[in-house]
Order: sequence, then structure tokens, then C-alpha cells
Amino acid sequence: MEGLAMLVREHMKADPFSGAVYVFRAKRADRVKLIFWDGTGLCLFAKRLEEGVFRWPKIEDGVMRLSAAELSALLEGLDWRRVHTARETVVPTQAG
Repeated sequence: MEGLAMLVREHMKADPFSGAVYVFRAKRADRVKLIFWDGTGLCLFAKRLEEGVFRWPKIEDGVMRLSAAELSALLEGLDWRRVHTARETVVPTQAG
């Protein structure tokens, strides 16, 4: 965990205690580790897929940004690019 926090600080020039979630993928793309500050301590989450690989986006400038829904899809082993923000549905009310 401390090694990943050091990578965030030194390589990404970011603050691992900012509350952002930092995601790291293994070379084989079947494992990921996440570190994040929850306000009381640095947390580590790790996941290994039994089958398949994590669908990883192209990374530009060493950083990618995902919405919470996209991150959730990534962690489920789904294609995160198929996640879209929900559209607002307007339902007319009946007068009367």
C-alpha cells in the first residue's frame, strides 16, 4: 500500500490522501489494486478475476478518469465504455 501511495506521489504527482481512487493494473490485466483515503486511513482494495481480463482504457498522459459507474463496471470485469450517464425522464402529470 505504501509503495502504491509513493507511486501516486512521485510518478503521478498527485496526493494519495486527496480522496481520489487510484487504480493499478497487473501486466496480465487479470488483477487490479485500488488505493484511496477514506478520511480515517489509507485503504487498499485488490481483485483478481477468475476468468477474463479487466477491460482497460487507453491511457493518455499516465492518467485516466472514470465516473463512479464506469469504475464499478471496470471492477466487475465489464466493458466500462458501455456505461453511459442516465438520461432524465420527464413524465407528464395529469391535470385534474
